[in-house]
Amino acid sequence: MLSPADGTVARPNPRTIIGIVVGVAALLAAMVTAFALPAANSGPHDVPIGVVAPAAQADELSQQLDGFEITRYDSPDAARNAIDHRDIYGALIVDGRDVNAMVASAASPAVATAISTVGTRVSQTVGGSSQTVDIRSFPPDDPKGAGLAAGALPLALGGWISAMVIMLLIHTPGARVLTALGVSVVGGLALVATLTYVIGTFDGSYWVTSLAAMLGIAATCFAVLGLRELLGGAGLGIAAILLIFLGNPLSGLASAPEMLPTPWGQIGQLLPPGATGTMLRDVAFFNGNGALHSIGVLLCWLVGGLAFYLLGVWRNRSSNEVDTDEFHIGRHAADEPSVTS
Repeated sequence: MLSPADGTVARPNPRTIIGIVVGVAALLAAMVTAFALPAANSGPHDVPIGVVAPAAQADELSQQLDGFEITRYDSPDAARNAIDHRDIYGALIVDGRDVNAMVASAASPAVATAISTVGTRVSQTVGGSSQTVDIRSFPPDDPKGAGLAAGALPLALGGWISAMVIMLLIHTPGARVLTALGVSVVGGLALVATLTYVIGTFDGSYWVTSLAAMLGIAATCFAVLGLRELLGGAGLGIAAILLIFLGNPLSGLASAPEMLPTPWGQIGQLLPPGATGTMLRDVAFFNGNGALHSIGVLLCWLVGGLAFYLLGVWRNRSSNEVDTDEFHIGRHAADEPSVTS
């Protein structure tokens, strides 16, 4: 830093150095906490599953199975219908001493494994056997759904970076909105094409799944645009916290929202990355069943972000008009000939 008087290098303020050091340390600690703490405390937290068994046996299982929320069904078909409609993650079907675990690993490989393990443990206690039936799995090219699990961070960063680039390169409000819509459409098509044809995570309708991805990207992009336009640099910080620091680790895409500590899993489903990932899962593998909540969350982010953006444009335009009027008045006064006595 050069002094304006003599060109010498000014000595930095010790408070500035201390502030940078402490700030970076706090940022790193916050990042580690946000990303590692939910994973370190992962486990079943009221995971909804079904039980097909006599009422007394179902009540006994409800008391024995910590971390699971048990619903009794009268038949395997009823339990399967509940899985297909995303009411439960799987079911234990008790037939005498034998226990069959009905799971849908496409809903969550981690929960499917937990249900299968529980089925084995229950059957062993009564000297029976167990087996697992996976009624809806990921395609063979991506059997663990790694592509979907890894998608939370690109969704968060993609929307944040897209909004930054739009704000930097596009300078009119209308053009920014059109560009954001274009990014959402093309980005949704590209995202689903990659997950379907390159990674092999999806095997459902490409166009329907792409529409879901477009909504998720639009919600993220417009949320960042709105916060930035209305709040300036602070808005970008808020967007980074909501989308990256919280939205990514709390999305539940690597396991399930119910596998995260309460209430963090539920909070993650109210943020764009988690809502988008859950919606893509529901649309791609369960015919849209269970997607209504996620769609509602994303529409709120989309409409709210657009409202913030329009409000910020109106406020900033009003400010610019005042500055322009003052400039013209001052310039007109400067151009008038002065009257000397």
